[in-house]
Amino acid sequence: MDQEIEESIQVKAVTKDEILLAALKLFTSKGYFKTSLTDIAELLGLQNTSTIYHHFKDKQMMATEIYINIFDSLSISIDEIRRKNQRSSEQLKSITELLFRLTDEAPDVIRFLFVLKLDEFLPDEKPALETAAFVKVFKIIQSGIRNGEIRDIDPQLINAYFFGVITHTLCSVLTGVLSKKADAYLNQSWSAAWQTIAKR
Repeated sequence: MDQEIEESIQVKAVTKDEILLAALKLFTSKGYFKTSLTDIAELLGLQNTSTIYHHFKDKQMMATEIYINIFDSLSISIDEIRRKNQRSSEQLKSITELLFRLTDEAPDVIRFLFVLKLDEFLPDEKPALETAAFVKVFKIIQSGIRNGEIRDIDPQLINAYFFGVITHTLCSVLTGVLSKKADAYLNQSWSAAWQTIAKR
């Protein structure tokens, strides 16, 4: 009976979101396959995994929910950026600023997006470039080409050139290759990325 009461208290004390944050932290630091439910429970200060099982049947279910939450949030943010900015250049700059801010404030989110090989443990989910968020980015690029802001070449190449600069910079910050916070490299990275695609 005492154990049931204790487990009930643990269920109340640790929320689903807290479990997901702990899982995200461990997936991006240890790796998905090296993270166990016991590891997640320990990080949360739980004596066992029963509270986790109350919310999730396995760690793949957690990874799927993390994936959905991150890409849904990113999609909503991109919608807001598109509403506030008319030009493709302004929209891409705001998206760049968002990614750099997340790198400093929520680095595990950016590690999940750009460092982890999601297809290895989430084979049934869409590749990142096929998610609603990145489809919207692709539409921004296409609009920029039509409006004469962006070079008239294959939009997939434009996407690769632009985000190649951005993601490489962010990954270099996250791995310590670059020693300062991401914000310190924002203006230089934006300028370099934009110059690779801007119509001259």
